[in-house]
Amino acid sequence: MTEKNELAHIGVVGLAVMGSNLARNFARNGNTVAVYNRSPEKTHALIEAHGEEGHFIPSESIADFVASLERPRKAIIMVQAGKATDAVIDQLAGAMDDGDIIIDGGNALYTDTIRREQEVAERGKHFVGAGISGGEEGALHGPSIMPGGPSESWETLGPILESIAAEVDGTPCVTHIGPDGAGHFVKMVHNGIEYADMQVIGEAYQLLRYGAGMEPAEIAEVFKEWNSGDLDSYLIEITAEVLAQKDPETGAPLVDVIVDAAGQKGTGRWTAINGLELGVPITGIAESVFARALSSSSQQRAAAQESQLPAGTNADFDIDKDAFIEDVRRALYAAKLIAYSQGFDEIKAGSAEFGWEVDPRDLATIWRGGCIIRAKFLDRIREAFDKDANLPALILDPYFKGELEDLIEPWRRVVVAATQMGLPAPVFASSLSYYDSLRATRLPAALIQAQRDFFGAHTFKRTDKPGAFHIEWSGDRSLTQTD
Repeated sequence: MTEKNELAHIGVVGLAVMGSNLARNFARNGNTVAVYNRSPEKTHALIEAHGEEGHFIPSESIADFVASLERPRKAIIMVQAGKATDAVIDQLAGAMDDGDIIIDGGNALYTDTIRREQEVAERGKHFVGAGISGGEEGALHGPSIMPGGPSESWETLGPILESIAAEVDGTPCVTHIGPDGAGHFVKMVHNGIEYADMQVIGEAYQLLRYGAGMEPAEIAEVFKEWNSGDLDSYLIEITAEVLAQKDPETGAPLVDVIVDAAGQKGTGRWTAINGLELGVPITGIAESVFARALSSSSQQRAAAQESQLPAGTNADFDIDKDAFIEDVRRALYAAKLIAYSQGFDEIKAGSAEFGWEVDPRDLATIWRGGCIIRAKFLDRIREAFDKDANLPALILDPYFKGELEDLIEPWRRVVVAATQMGLPAPVFASSLSYYDSLRATRLPAALIQAQRDFFGAHTFKRTDKPGAFHIEWSGDRSLTQTD
């Protein structure tokens, strides 16, 4: 608790697990924290359970909460996205003074953040959309934080956010991303990469389980070993733990008693939609979203299994188990690289579209700790952008190009094996198709343009001279230049 009349350095509105853990993190790191929840019981529960961890100032009204904050006031909102967030923003903006700062720490759609920043600015206050990654543990022990908003707000917020962020090599995993919706946009794409990463890890598990005939505990040991090499990452680490876990009730592998229908809260879907809007081919990310949707299509899947859809004559594989495991490892590394490369492509396109000037080196730096997609090779990604901040694609960096030379053959073998065994591997396969499309000398788009010109007179460009052209398909098939 605090001394009477002491003011808080920052406040937290919304004390569910994420908000509560974030408040505790602030307090543990020497900050006096004002706390408020619409239901006072949660405020009381936080103080009763964790009040000794630092200095808290509890309030039961927005007015008292705002009055307990030092100026410029800083309040971070951790409530349900959507109307609930708008309602709290309106309450805070009405009670705060000019120059005070409202921070939305939830997973908001970046276009909502752009709107909110404009609305709050018209009322004389600052609004910051801050992506926070790391889940409940990260919120408590050190997340990766991606704040957007006015640069003046970062000058005030920077030190206090640095005090709670994860650190790697002495560098806090937080930085100012850019104006208005930049922080939430980057967090959205971070989550899209996370979707692809999780899905392709799942596909690797599926291949080892049903292709190589391995049991979950045995696969857990494989993932544990993989986590000591190029694949060293948070998601590989927890996958090993999950696969080793037994169900407390039945003693069966936990993964076998969990319904195989993956949930989603929208950020991956937003990433895929935005990729389509920007015209960025984030194929691995989009396939991972579709894979979750298909997994949850329970009635359709049940009907397909009941009808015994033909599988064809799947090849009988005489698998060299050790060689197959190594192929899957290398293919997983390749597909993960594609996911990150596509994610950075989308961020680059979004930054250009909205004039945010997001620096990819900053993201590779702050994603090294605290966040869900933290991985060993982020150091290599940062080095790649240090050498060339305008890389056309991450995989064109000399280091990653060299890595792919060793990965491409195992990657192809894994996609072929999955297809022949009838095991779905949408991210493995779509990422490989993306890779091959990038390196192709000619794509079938030339035929598509001719088709478009045939039925819609959409014109086409030629390889031998400039301008737009049209064939008189319904007439004498003569060529006309249209500009």
